[in-house]
Amino acid sequence: MSCDSFDFEVDATADEAARIEAIAQHYREIIKLIGENPEREGLLKTPMRAAKALWFATQGYRMSPSDVLRQAIFEYAGSQVVVVRDIEFYSFCEHHILPFFGTVSIGYIPDGNMIGLSKLPRLVNAIARKLQVQERLTAEICKEVYETLSAKGVIVVCHANHLCMQMRGVEKQLSSTDTIDYVGRFADDTNLRAEFFAMTRK
Repeated sequence: MSCDSFDFEVDATADEAARIEAIAQHYREIIKLIGENPEREGLLKTPMRAAKALWFATQGYRMSPSDVLRQAIFEYAGSQVVVVRDIEFYSFCEHHILPFFGTVSIGYIPDGNMIGLSKLPRLVNAIARKLQVQERLTAEICKEVYETLSAKGVIVVCHANHLCMQMRGVEKQLSSTDTIDYVGRFADDTNLRAEFFAMTRK
């Protein structure tokens, strides 16, 4: 397999290309171990396709959440709650390496600075696209916004479906999980939390 054949959306370094080729070789062995034939027509390109997909889906290991936010911090004189709701995310359960996915809603109270709106979804990607658990994902997003922006308060709610519960184990297709984390004024003021939940209610 040649590195020249990779169809990356961005250029891969020689080291990254070598790592992806190594992942593809491991996928080829896994295909053999589960009882399939990696040489049959439908599977010939599967190891490399799977390696590229995994590399893309775990790009959070190659991103800095704080750098993502610092790219677009602006002065802001107001002090009211800013909410970005229903940010889609995709992640991998670190226990079974199966996907979990859903939405994240973030609210924060500026303290002289605000974040460009597109950076919050990028932050979610940077934290979600790695091996994760939903509880830590929620807490890390909250902590990153609070510390990098020096906000007066931050609240994060995550709603997700987990394939490790739906396609294996208990196989409960309609189950979902909600997690919440908050700091600063949101921790101290139940009315602020209620305002956030009212703004994010569908």
